[in-house]
Amino acid sequence: MFTGLITEIGRVRSVNGNGQSRIVIESPICRQSTSIGASVACAGVCLTVVEFSDDWFACEASAETLSCSTLGSWEPGTSVNLEKPLKLGDELGGHLVMGHVDGVTHVVGRREDGSSIRFVFDAPTELARYIAPKGAVALDGVSLTVNEVEGLRFGVNVIPHTAKQTTFGSAREGDLINLEVDMLARYVAQLSQN
Repeated sequence: MFTGLITEIGRVRSVNGNGQSRIVIESPICRQSTSIGASVACAGVCLTVVEFSDDWFACEASAETLSCSTLGSWEPGTSVNLEKPLKLGDELGGHLVMGHVDGVTHVVGRREDGSSIRFVFDAPTELARYIAPKGAVALDGVSLTVNEVEGLRFGVNVIPHTAKQTTFGSAREGDLINLEVDMLARYVAQLSQN
């Protein structure tokens, strides 16, 4: 489990495999008690460390993970938001993020909004019902508050600190972004159907 507060930006070193991919990510996070079997949220996707060194770690992604996230399009040089998992007793500064990406959205708008950046996204039809104004979403692993919802579109503001510490500083219209909806919204919707 994660908080959506990014620890650092890593960079894809290599991607190998057919059907299932082995991904190597350059990251100083490895020096901070990484171990085989540890979880790391990579652009919001919870992946398991299978090998590591002083400045990189390797993980594997199944065909299922590749099909519902942006990982299938990663190549050497791709920048990736990274977060180590929440430990019992840690401060929960964002919101509860599972690392189970629900789907992919894309940036349909980006504009300056004071010192912040206002982004607009198109939600996949099957996920739009879980996105509400003042609710939480994780976009490429970043915990963000939804400002407004209009049909399938929703908007968020990214403050300067978040833009600098995550890949949102360089995100542009058309970019594909991993989306995890708030798990509480999912459970409430499920209960209301039953």
